[in-house]
Formats: sequence, structure tokens, C-alpha cells
Amino acid sequence: MAPLHRTALLLWTLFFSFTLIAAQEPQSAISYFDNLPARLFFFDDTASVVYHDVVEGNLHVSQDEGKSWVLASGIPTGQVTMVIEHPFDNHIAFALTRGTTHYQTEDRGKTWRPFTMPIPPAMVGKPLSFHSDPTKYGYILYQGTQCDKSSGWGAVCHDETYYTKDAFGDDPQLLLSETSRCQFAHSSADFKHDAHPDLIYCVAFDSTTTTGGHALSSSRLFSSTDFFGKDIRVEELGIGKNARGVLAFAIVSKFAVVALKDMSPGNNGEMLLYVSVDTRNWAKAQFPHASSARLRENAYTIVESTTHSLAVDVLLQDQSTVGTLFVSNSNGTFFVESLKDTNRNEMGYVDYENLYGVDGVGLANVVANAEEVEGRHAPKQLQTKITFDDGRTWSRLTPPTHDSEGKRISCNPRDEDCSLHLHSVTLPHNFGRVFSSPAPGFVMGVGSIGSYLQPYDECDTFLSTDAGIHWQMVRMDAHKYEFGDQGSIMVVVNDEEGVDSVRYSSDLGQTWKSFNYGVKLRARVLTTVPDSTSQKFMIVGQIAKKDQVAGKGRYAVVFLDFAPMRTRKCTDDDFERFYVRSMNHECLMGHKQWYRRRKANVDCYVGDKYNDPVVHEENCPCGDQDYECDYNFVRVGSQCVPAGPEPIPAGVCTSPGQTYMGSSGYRLIPGNTCDRDSGLKKDERTQKPCSAAQPSEGQVTHQTFEFPAPVVQFAYFKQSTTILVRLGDSSIWQSSNEGYTWEQIHPEERFVIFYHHGFSNDRAYLITNSRRYYYTTDTGKTWTAAEAPAAPNTFGLQILHFHPSKSDYLIWSGGSGCSGFGDNCHVEAYYSRDNGKNWKLIDTYVRNCAWARDAELLVDPNQIICESYKNKEGSQRFFQMDNPLELIGGQDFFNKKTKLFDHVVGFAKFAEYLIVAEYQAQRQSLDLQVSLDGRSFASGLFPPNMRPDQHAYTILESSTKSVFLHVTISEPPNPWWGNILKSNSNGTYFGLSMEGVNRNEAGYVDFEKMIGLDGIALINVVSNPHEAPLTGRKDIQSRITHNDGGTWKRLIPPMTDSQGNPYVCNHVKCALHVHGYTERYDARATYSTPSVPGLLMAVGNVGESLAEYTESDTFLSRDAGFTWEEVHKDAHLWEFGDSGSILVMANDEEPTDNVLFSTDEGLNWREYQFGGEKIRVKAIVTVPSDTSRRFILMGYYPRSPAVSVAVHLDFSSLTFKKCALSIEDPGHDDFELWSPSEERSERCLFGRQTLYHRRKRDANCVVGDQPKAEEKVVHNCACDWSDFECEFNHYKNEEGKCVLVPGTQSLADDDSCRNDEDFWFGRTAYRKIPYSTCEGGIRPDRGEQHVCPGIKAHSAFFWAMVICVPFLFAALAGWWYYRKRELGSGSIRLPGGDTGPRFSRDSGILSTLASVPWFVVGLAGIAWGYVASTFDNVSAGFRQRGGYRTVPVDEDAQILRFEDEE
Repeated sequence: MAPLHRTALLLWTLFFSFTLIAAQEPQSAISYFDNLPARLFFFDDTASVVYHDVVEGNLHVSQDEGKSWVLASGIPTGQVTMVIEHPFDNHIAFALTRGTTHYQTEDRGKTWRPFTMPIPPAMVGKPLSFHSDPTKYGYILYQGTQCDKSSGWGAVCHDETYYTKDAFGDDPQLLLSETSRCQFAHSSADFKHDAHPDLIYCVAFDSTTTTGGHALSSSRLFSSTDFFGKDIRVEELGIGKNARGVLAFAIVSKFAVVALKDMSPGNNGEMLLYVSVDTRNWAKAQFPHASSARLRENAYTIVESTTHSLAVDVLLQDQSTVGTLFVSNSNGTFFVESLKDTNRNEMGYVDYENLYGVDGVGLANVVANAEEVEGRHAPKQLQTKITFDDGRTWSRLTPPTHDSEGKRISCNPRDEDCSLHLHSVTLPHNFGRVFSSPAPGFVMGVGSIGSYLQPYDECDTFLSTDAGIHWQMVRMDAHKYEFGDQGSIMVVVNDEEGVDSVRYSSDLGQTWKSFNYGVKLRARVLTTVPDSTSQKFMIVGQIAKKDQVAGKGRYAVVFLDFAPMRTRKCTDDDFERFYVRSMNHECLMGHKQWYRRRKANVDCYVGDKYNDPVVHEENCPCGDQDYECDYNFVRVGSQCVPAGPEPIPAGVCTSPGQTYMGSSGYRLIPGNTCDRDSGLKKDERTQKPCSAAQPSEGQVTHQTFEFPAPVVQFAYFKQSTTILVRLGDSSIWQSSNEGYTWEQIHPEERFVIFYHHGFSNDRAYLITNSRRYYYTTDTGKTWTAAEAPAAPNTFGLQILHFHPSKSDYLIWSGGSGCSGFGDNCHVEAYYSRDNGKNWKLIDTYVRNCAWARDAELLVDPNQIICESYKNKEGSQRFFQMDNPLELIGGQDFFNKKTKLFDHVVGFAKFAEYLIVAEYQAQRQSLDLQVSLDGRSFASGLFPPNMRPDQHAYTILESSTKSVFLHVTISEPPNPWWGNILKSNSNGTYFGLSMEGVNRNEAGYVDFEKMIGLDGIALINVVSNPHEAPLTGRKDIQSRITHNDGGTWKRLIPPMTDSQGNPYVCNHVKCALHVHGYTERYDARATYSTPSVPGLLMAVGNVGESLAEYTESDTFLSRDAGFTWEEVHKDAHLWEFGDSGSILVMANDEEPTDNVLFSTDEGLNWREYQFGGEKIRVKAIVTVPSDTSRRFILMGYYPRSPAVSVAVHLDFSSLTFKKCALSIEDPGHDDFELWSPSEERSERCLFGRQTLYHRRKRDANCVVGDQPKAEEKVVHNCACDWSDFECEFNHYKNEEGKCVLVPGTQSLADDDSCRNDEDFWFGRTAYRKIPYSTCEGGIRPDRGEQHVCPGIKAHSAFFWAMVICVPFLFAALAGWWYYRKRELGSGSIRLPGGDTGPRFSRDSGILSTLASVPWFVVGLAGIAWGYVASTFDNVSAGFRQRGGYRTVPVDEDAQILRFEDEE
């Protein structure tokens, strides 16, 4: 019997072995479908899957992770157009139809029950919005479309929102009409706040429509806590009635974000972002370098953000897909530049993704050749960068040394041009996240190794198991990839061709095996449960026609089960700790992160299905990086310094000698978990003297600081409290708190000059006497050293030129060959596109190179204009007129050069004009050439007796569509003066405005326009032009114009002086005369202020002519110079503060130890003593906007002029009362509406009567930075003589009439019939002032009337066709545009389902048809199925992963990335 037993045992062993081998093979099942899914998603943490075939309108449901499928029970076939799962309850989903009957499941798709709504769902991405409170999961908002079909042959449609409190088990009620999006404030797990549980936000219109379209200005953000019953509020966002033009609302991570368009007059479409972290307080998002980062409509994307910062990608170049990434501070309001030249696509998606579950690590793609892409539309060369510290720094991906077959790669991984680059968000090839999953630390991607990214089908597949630090190539060719069982199983399938097998690895990618699933298909989707904890996968693919089986669909779902492969469940010994960040960035937000992860070389399965990997945190000792500046402190370098005296509670300091416990200047970053006990305690309160605290109300304080050398240059950053000062010893000092404290910047350097960026308020450049310079992009908080291509030029030429719309574009004019005797000393110009990181030569032997584009001169942004010497040899210092200075225009960054002029004296850019002084060698005279496009020029025509033949000229100003030009008529040996000429609207011909206007030897002119009120200017004229050449003494008189130089008048003197006495000079020749621009120590000490319309101050006298400065007194006007009052004897320096609520004066004739200040615009003055020793005050300085109550006196001690003194004066505590402002009801608060024409003979200025908002004179309150009412045009006036000026070759005679200059001819008639006018008129001696908007009245500029050429009559049928046919085409075009417009360049990307509300705009023919698509929808009932299929197929179909708190990928975050595609 023994042999028989042995045989039986052998057979049993063989059977068991075969069974074991079979059990180790993955299992598979195949199901067939007719169409690809529009949605394919799992109910979270379940095996239930939904497959939505939008073409057939059917739902298929699987309860076993895709192994078997059935049609949804209870839903009629062909009905479903959209399916939406409940984001907070994994039992519930909704199937929406194109009608009013929809279906709901409460058992994960097993059964479906119908419910009815009053209106069909809206054609938006997510018509349902859910409540995140577990007790209110039945609270749902439903957005539908209501159409009125009673209006003729069509329908007018608008959206309405309904609400249910029982998941449609009750009768839904109307929430609000005319909506574009509504959302619960409690709709995100990360947006934590204590707002009312029923708070709802709605973007809606405050008006109804009869056309289906709305004006954008009527779009507001509404809120309610009772479902818009009695509680209906308009969210003012802290800006009052200006909170209109709302485009979108979204909740992103812990931030609520509102996007709106700035509707203020003159705005060019800038977008504003307002952010809240608590639903109560809203703050405007502040971006750096305001010109570059100005948010434009359809030009920014809020990308995936963490719970401690908001990330926004901004499109900076029109017609481009290259952006810049900005990252915010902890409350989402202040942004810093994180990464330049980010890659975007036309739909606004950005190549940027955070790694799942790993704080601070993200991948982004940049355009390495952005300059060529923007300039020449070259193909993009993409490079991948990785950050480990939340975007503060970025580095390349270091490639593996060997490929997947063990061969060495073709380049050296240590070289910068040998890096790994990966395809990202803009080219998605699978559902879900591109690189990572909840499997801890595992990252995969398709990419290439080299200097930039190769096309997708030339790429291979790479894996990192340590969150992006190290990489290995795991498969040749591009593959789709997915992680399962927390990364213990990895599956890839070829993504370049049809295949019948997958590759899988169970040892963290070290080895790979193949499994054949039995059908050859082209994989479209590879997916598993959202948390990557299952061992089961699905492949959705398309079967080639030759491989299709009759009766089966051409699409297949392949179910793969890898569970049979491994029978042993992992034990504790099979796991290890995995720390997720590199050693250099181990701690972020105060802690390390680690996961418990299966070891690579063990054969077991994790098996913790539906349980997300748990992140563990180890707190790090607190360091500098864990703290930020406390409130009322600002960062300067690495320090936080007080912004001013520290506010303290009342009663803390009762006498100056006491101390108090105040802020250290630092606070722990909100959300930071670092361990203070084992690290730095930078936020501990410190003992401070009470003198450092904010004084009690009514007190003035000061601080005195002595500089070691004279001040030679000083300037504030615009819109900032930071000021720079350069001294005569070549040192630079900085104060970030308006002179309260000072700090020397880089004491080791010698600086020759500093520049503030002319178009970017937070940038400045400190130039040393070597190639090194320093720059800041954050208003001096940090300074970075950089190398220039050459040392600064020593010719006195401007060293840096700035670009108006691209903050990083610089031009540097340096010196070359100038050491020693400098036989070849010359100027070389270079340009940079990256703020000085890289420079390229423009030209040599140049005098002035600048960007052709200016703020209003909207020419080619890549054009450079250079004054370049023809003969480029020898020392440029000795060049004379025999070496012509050519003007070269260079497009494409000077690669395409064009000589514009053979010989020029110079060029200048003013407003929209480019003006060139061309030298005519034969006549030895100048011609003025004017251009509006930087390429074509027209000669400026002058009156024949005023050609600038051998005369100098000064371009003065051009803010009112005309150029003011001062032409020097008298020059040495005679005193300097000249005539002011004014051009027509395109700057091509000039007429005389005023004769004998004073100038000095430097070319500066006594001409100054009033800030904020166009058309008002003050000049000084030489009243004795015949005697002055003989005596050498000029008698100066002042004149003022209120119609932009059309007429000039004397300044009306006051009747009495500041002491109530009448003036000695009281006859008709007496007038007020004021000292002008040519006499100022600081040219910025202007007569007027931008913050108070109509307010002027000046030093002068009442008499027949201007007296000496020391014999003058100080005057003030509150009505734009119509009337004046003397406010104090003697000459004073003055400055305006807090929008005119504080005026400060200091004696300007002798040293002083006090200032005078007034809180009622000069009615009463008080004195403040600021020190014992008197100083000679040379300037009074405050922030450029004149909105602060803090001032700096710049001066010196008479005993030691070599030492400068800065006295910080703080009037902030004079009163704490905030001015009451009611924009809706102006005139009944602390402000008044004022017009320059009040009680004057000239009721109108520039043909209109305008009202301005300003503080009442006797209101003792603080204006601060609260918004004032916009200027308001009451009405346009009838045209009067003041609206006209003399035409070219005409002048005003003694009678005040315009007459032809003898011996000249009038210009030819202009019969061009612009603007579709019916008539044209012959020229006269007059022309209308271009800036005037007068209507009707007298028209002396119009001569004989002529009919414009053209057809003026057509039949009724013609007009019917003209009107109707375009509308029919418009309807089609509008529908096409609706489908197409969101695919245009750079859609606004806010999470939440839509790019914005439906409104009409004035941005081109198709945009004006924005209401037409909705009309068409109502009229024709466009196929909902097609719309939904296109919409869902690309966007909503991307599955989401739930989970980890710091990288929320909830419903909104998913919508953020993929929702708005249509």
C-alpha cells in the first residue's frame, strides 16, 4: 500500500502547486460598451462605480469595482444628461435630464427614484451645490434655466436657483432669480469659519432682463442666512458700491474668493480678487509690480492651493500662453512672485500640481524660450521644476543615470541641460491627478531627459518613490499609470498604441511583470478607487475595428484584480517610516511629515482598503521661517520693524517714563505647529518705553535722525510707506515706516544712484560704481545682488530704462573701454527679459536706448529705440555733430533693425506720443517728428515765425490729447524765455498758446498743470521782453488757464492779507504772482495734490510783478486757482497729508525749530516744536499719494551743513475719528461734492460740469484710505468760446479774436468724414479743444457745410435685410462663440463650475452677442445631450481624490482644474 500512498501524495502536491501558480496570476473580466464614458466615478470608499454614456443617455452601475455592469434601475433609457455625486454622502447621487424630472439614488446606484423640479437644469458645469455639515447633507441648491417663450418668435432665458432641505424629498423653493452661481458658505471641509450655518452666497444680477443679457455692472455678490427670505444683503467687500461687476465666486481650500472687474472710469479691464478666510472680512489681493501682475479678464488661473497659501497664475503677455505664478501669505491677500514663464494652454489650465498628501512639494513646467514664443511665436521648449518649500524656491528634476534597460543615459545628470522633464496638466492623458495619488510618496510621470521636454509619443515613463527627490525610468515609451494598495501594486499600460497586456510591479517599481487580459485595445483610462487602497483596477479602452466582435461594443472596460497574487497580509515588520521631504526642506509649517509605508522587498499586501494613509507629524523647533511680521510691523530685510508708534490699550501708559509690554514685531504664522519650547520664541512680548507707544488723542510726536552726510537723492516707493535716501558719501538709507526708523543698505557698497521702477511700484534698483547692483521686488523688504553686463556709464546718461507693461524687461546703458585714458570709451546698451538674470547686447556707441512702448504709447512691446552713432570708433566723449546720431528702431528685441532718421538730437515719449528732434544739417535747424505707433512719423508744423531752427525746446506735458511744447525764443547773451505751443490731437501741428514764458538755463520751464483737474495750469511769463535783454533782469508775472491753454489770465489777488490788512498794491495792475518750477529745491513740491481736487498752495506776492522769494508770503486756493487767500506771512515749504485733512508748513527763509499745521485747510494754524536746535528745512516729504498723516522734514544744522537731519513728524493721533462717508448719499457726511465752476463765470470746464468728492473744510476727522466717490459728470455744456483755440497759423489779436498770421496760409480742409458723420465742415480760424466734450452752442470751428460722400437712401427691403440677416448670423455666431469663447486664450479659472455670470460687454462683435446664445437656447432647444457630452467628457469626468487636509482636492479643487473647459 505504501507505493499507492506515495503516488496519491505526489498527485495532491502537484495539484496544490498548480492551484498556487494559478492563484498567483491576476484575474480579469471584460465588459463592452457602445461609447466612452462622460463620467466614470466611484462612490467614495465603496466598490460602486457609475459609467455615464452621455451619447446614449444611459447610466451603467457596477457594485464590484467594474467587474460586472447593469443599467441603472428606475431610470428610463436615453434620459440622463448629467450625473453628480454627493460630495459629502457616499450613498447619494443625482442623474439629471434635459427636462424637469430627475433621479436620485440613496443606495450607491442600486435603485433610482424620480423627483421633479419646476425648471430644467442650467447649462453649467455643476448645477448642484451641497452643504458640508453632516446634519445638513439634504441641503442642496439647484440652478435651473427659466425661459419666457411669449416674446414673439423666440425665448428670453435667465437662471434661477432653488433650494431643498431634504435632498429633493420636499418641495423645492425658489431661492433667487437672475443668478449665475449660488453656493453654501459651508461647502468645503477646509473653509472653516463660524458663520451662520445657512449662509449662502449668490452671484446674481440686481436687475431683471428682457433680452437674456445683463450689463456686467449689475452683477453683485449677494448673501443671506434665511434662504433670501427677509435677510438679503449685498456683500460690499469693504469697497461699498464699487463691489459690482462680479464675475465669479469660489471657495478654494480655506479661502473664499470673489473675482470682479474694476468698473471705475478709465480702467482698462483690470480684474480684482477679494479674499476672505472668515466670511466677515474681505481684503483685496495685492499683487507685486502692479503693471505686470495686473489681473486682466480671461488672464488668470487660481491653481491648486494649500490651506496656508493661495496660488494664482497670471497671464502677463497678451495673445500668449506664458504666465507667472504668484503665491500668497497666510490670509491670501499679499502675493509674491514664485515662478516665471509658467506654461499654460489656451483654456487657461496651468502646468502646476502639488503632490498629494505632501506639504509644500509641487511640480510645474516653465517655458524656457518664452522670449521667442512671445516675440516670434516659436514652438515652446518646456522644462520641469520642483519645489519642496511651497513655491519659495524651485529646482530642476535630477534624472536617473540609467534607463529602464540598464543603459547609461546620453548626458551627464549633473549638467543643468541634462534634466528630467514631465508632461503635466495642459496635456492630460488620464483621469485624476497627473503625477501623484494618496499612495504616500509615489510619483509617476511621462517625460524625457535633456534640455527640454520632448513630444509625448517620444517620451518614457518615470517613477519616484521619495516624493520627487530621486527618479528612475521604469518603462520605455509613454504609459498610463496607477497606484493600488497604498503603492504596493503599480500598474502601467502602453499609451502610444493598442495593446492586450499591462505591466505591474509589487516591489515599488524594482521589477515588472506582464499580464495579458485577452483583448487588444487602445487604453483611454486606467483607474482605481480614489484613495488608491484597492488591488483592483479598470482599463477603459477603444477596440480597433479589425479586432471588434459582432454584437459587442467598440469600447471595453477591462477589470483587473491583483488580490489573488499575494496571500499574506503585511504585518508591522513589513512597514517602515517614510519622510516625505528632502533634508534641505525637512520642516515646513513647523513640522516634519512621515507615513507608514510598506517596504519594497517584502511580498505581502497592505489590505487597509478604503482607509487613507495616515500622515504623522513631528513638530520641529521654531525657527525664523516659522514667524511673520505682526500687525503694525513691516519687514525690512530679515527684520520686522514698527510701521509707526505701537497702538496700546487706554490707561496702559499714564506718564512718559513708564514702560509697557509690547509686541516683539513677530507672530507665529497661522497654522504653524512648530515647538516654541525647543526653538526660537520670536513672538514673546517685550518691555518697551511708553515713548514708543502711540500717544493719546490730540498729541503730535516726532523722531529725529542724523545722517552722516548731505542728502542728495530721496524718493518714496509709490503706494508705500518705504523711502530711500542717498547721501553725498555714496551710502543709501531706507525707512519702511515713513522715517520713524532708518537702516543703511549694504554699508560696504558705494552707490552712484538709485532708480524706482517707473511702472512697477514695488521695484527699485541701487546702482554701485561697479557692475554690481541691487534690486528689490517687494518695496525694499529684501534686496538681491545682481551683476550688470557693464559698469554704469559715466556720461551722465540714464542707466536703467523700464518697460511699462513687463516689469522684468530692463535696458541697461553701461560704459565700456573707459578705464585709463579711455581711447575707445563708449556706451553699450543691453536688455534683459528676466529682471537682470540674463543680458543681451542691443548696440554699441549709443546715447539713449529705451523701450518704444510707454504707458499710453501702445506700440510693439518688444520694440527698442536707440540713438546710435553712425561711426562706432574712438572715444564717444569727443563726438561732435560730424558723427551723426542715428535713430534706430528695432523690433523683436532689436533683431529686426530699421533706421528711422539719419541724424537726431534726441527723442522723448509723452503719453501717446513719440516725439523726435531731427537735425537738418543743410539748414542747421531742427524738425520735430511725431509718431503714434513708433514706426510712421509726421513732421510737426510750426507757425512760420516760430520754427525751432536754432532754438532749444522743452516738451512740457500731454495729458489732454495735446502736446504742450516750450520753444526757446530768447537765449544768451539775453535772458532765457520762450513761447508755449500746443498741438492738435495727433501732435502734428502746433499753434501758439502763450508768449514769453520763463525758463532757466537748464531748460526747465515755469509751467505746471494742476494734479487731478485737467486743463488747469500755472505759468510765469516775462513781462518786460524788450527791456530784459538790455538790463539782464526779467520781470515775472503769473498766469493761469482753465481751458487747457486756450486763454491765460492773471491770478486774482485776495482783498486782505493773513493779518486782515489790505495790500499796498490795490489798483487794476495788481495781481497775485507765485514762484514756479524753476526755483524749487525739490521739483516734486507741487502746487497741488492728487488727494484734494481744487487745493493749491504757492509762495508769492501781490503786486505788479513777482518779488524776491524772501520777500514773499504763502497763499492757498480751494477752488482751482479762481480765488486765493494768504495763509501766512513769509515763504514756507508746505505739504498736504491725509487727503488735505492736515497741512504742514515750515519756514523756508531761515532755520526753524517748529512747523505749522492746519486741520481746516488753512483757516487756523497751530505750531509744533520738534526740537531744541534749529534746522534749515529743505523739503517736507510724505507718501506720494498725500494720504498719510506722517511727514519727514529734510534739512541740516546751520552749524554743520555736511550733516543732514530727518525729522519724522506724526500727526496720526491728532484725532482718531474716522471721516463719515456715504457714497450712496453724498453731501450728508464729512465730505462735499465740489465743482471748479461753483459761483464762477465759467460754469463749465472742457465743456462739462464735473463734481468732485473731498472732505469738508471744517470736518476734523481722518480720511485714511477709504474710497471716495468717483468724479461725476453732471452734464455736458453748450459750446462756448472757452471751448475753442486758434487754428494752425492763427493767433489771437488784441481784441481776443483768432486771425491769420500775415504771410501764411490756412490748413487745407479736412473732408475725411470720420465716425460715420453725415457732413464735413470747412476750416476756420478756430479749432475745438480736443479734450472738450461740449455739445451744441456756438461752433466757430465750423465753416461751410458739405455732405459726406456715400449712399444715403435705400429701400425698406434693404434695411430689413441689413437689420435681420446679420442678426440671424449673429445668433449662429453667438452660439459658436458661446461654445468657443471659454476655449479662448486664458479663461478665468475660479473653482465652482463656471467662468462667470452671463453678461454683455463691449469687447468686439462676438462679445456683444453674449446674450444671443441664451436666446438661441430658448428658441431652438439646442441638443442638451451634445452640450453635456462635450462638457462632461473632458471636464467633470475627472475623478477626484478626497482626503489630506493640507492639499484639499475636494469638489471645488477638482472643478478648479477641469470643470470650466466648456
